[in-house]
Amino acid sequence: MHSPYPDLNDPALRDRAVRAAQGQEAFDMLLVNGRVADVATGEIRDADIGLTGPLIASVHPRGTFHDAGQVIDLGGRIVAPGLIDSHLHIESSMVTPRSYAGVVVPQGTTTICWDPHEVGNVGGLEAVRWAIAAARGLPLRIIVLAPSCVPSAPGLERSGAVFDGTAMEEMLSWPEVGGVAEIMDMRGVLARSPLMRGITQAGLESGKLVCGHARDLAGRGLQGFLAAGIESDHEITSEADLLEKIRAGMTIELRVSHEDILPQAVALFGKLGHVPQTVTLCTDDIFPDDLVSRGGMAYMLRRLVQIGLDPVQALRAATLNTAMRLQRRDLGLVAPGRRADLVVFDDLKEFRAHHVFASGRHVAEDGALCEPLRPDPVAAPTETMKLALTTEQSFHIPATGTHARVRTVAVPRTTRWGEREVAVRDGHVVIPEDAALMAVFNRYGASDVPGLGILEGWGEWSGAVATTVLHDSHNLAVIGRGEADMMLAANTLIRSGGGMVAVRDGRVLAHLELPVCGLLSAADPQEVARQFKAVRDACASVTTWDGHTAVIKLMIGASLACNPGPHVTDMGITSGMTGEVVTDCVLA
Repeated sequence: MHSPYPDLNDPALRDRAVRAAQGQEAFDMLLVNGRVADVATGEIRDADIGLTGPLIASVHPRGTFHDAGQVIDLGGRIVAPGLIDSHLHIESSMVTPRSYAGVVVPQGTTTICWDPHEVGNVGGLEAVRWAIAAARGLPLRIIVLAPSCVPSAPGLERSGAVFDGTAMEEMLSWPEVGGVAEIMDMRGVLARSPLMRGITQAGLESGKLVCGHARDLAGRGLQGFLAAGIESDHEITSEADLLEKIRAGMTIELRVSHEDILPQAVALFGKLGHVPQTVTLCTDDIFPDDLVSRGGMAYMLRRLVQIGLDPVQALRAATLNTAMRLQRRDLGLVAPGRRADLVVFDDLKEFRAHHVFASGRHVAEDGALCEPLRPDPVAAPTETMKLALTTEQSFHIPATGTHARVRTVAVPRTTRWGEREVAVRDGHVVIPEDAALMAVFNRYGASDVPGLGILEGWGEWSGAVATTVLHDSHNLAVIGRGEADMMLAANTLIRSGGGMVAVRDGRVLAHLELPVCGLLSAADPQEVARQFKAVRDACASVTTWDGHTAVIKLMIGASLACNPGPHVTDMGITSGMTGEVVTDCVLA
């Protein structure tokens, strides 16, 4: 079987490390006056650490050795294993892998599991090949997982590609691919649909990871989902949900974006007396401004400790637990024979990284990289907007008479079906003052006719917001009022190759261009963060919905077809658990 760490198996390297550990040869690097966060024992203890190439050769009492090519005095700071993010989508941070590494490595993250599901939905296998190539040669170890749900809800939405069992087999044959990424088609798994059966079976036969997405699954549905061979979940909704999934043997990928769940998780761990070995930490989706300003995994650790979790237990979940889940015996401990992926924190409260080492190289210090990143080795996929410019008529729901009864999408986040009476004028529905229109256009050439839905209870709107970041098929969505503003928002993104935009009174208030797959920018992360924040802030003048970030999350969630409840996709209003597709919301 292909070794995931051939660089550590070189016998000459091991010879040198064995001699150095016994004081018979100098270390390449010696870290002195540190304190090791031992995630195996729960201790914090004084130690020096000797490195030979990419290996930790020795962890020994302070002052035992002095001979090394380079000595770094840690001044009493705490040495931990490099942080491992168990599940994420780089695309949610809207930057390329190179730019992403430049942000998270100085924060102490040295390994991530990337599901390039978003670019896969846009560009198919070629986009996944690009993701793998773009991930090479960085100080961040990127384990790529094979997107399993392209599209995420077959029959309910159309994306830029379709991955079946054969496509999964091909991706799993690539050595860089660590397993099957989150399987989201819960309905397909439980119904044993040929598509999901084939994809899951390919993962099982590969011997690699088979990851899941089990939102709201419980009881018989959860047991059936696990019986299919799926192993993990990051969609935790409550303490009871977390406990049931731990008891069921799932690997939990506790995520930073579920801040309301974290106190419940810490409370459960207190009742259990420990953090279970099957609990890992992940970032999943982090917007660019949050990534730059507050951080990813380091922020997750900071929040857990603030809530009351023991910091070494939190570190164990972010390191050793994940390494064991990934079957990476080289990672997760500050111990001889392991890979020298290390982060030196000032303390275990703020988790500010003072030094970061990746495979024995000093890659970051005081929040900055020690050397420039290599240029991107491959051209990024662009020109993915295969969609003609819209017109005002694109946003009309046809109807006859003077009044009509329509089906609506009510209650944000946990969406529900609704009905109401609306006026009809000039042959189309008049959107009520307290409602908004959502239009989703297929941007891959499948159709010029958008899916249309009326949203109730989603705030008052006086303009439009549009995005091509739209989990999971990443079609073009527009929410708002007024055909002219909605048309301007849509056409702005069609012309720019994708992104996000806020419009009011015929004027573009803010625009973030994302030309790579309509999802990413190759610009500096700080600039992407600035432009994204401008769009977030502009949303406050377009809608009364509470919370700038929430408006964008709201749009994305309103089209998340794999989740229970009605959602607007390019095919109409669909239901993730029943398979219903309503192409015309006007009731007969």
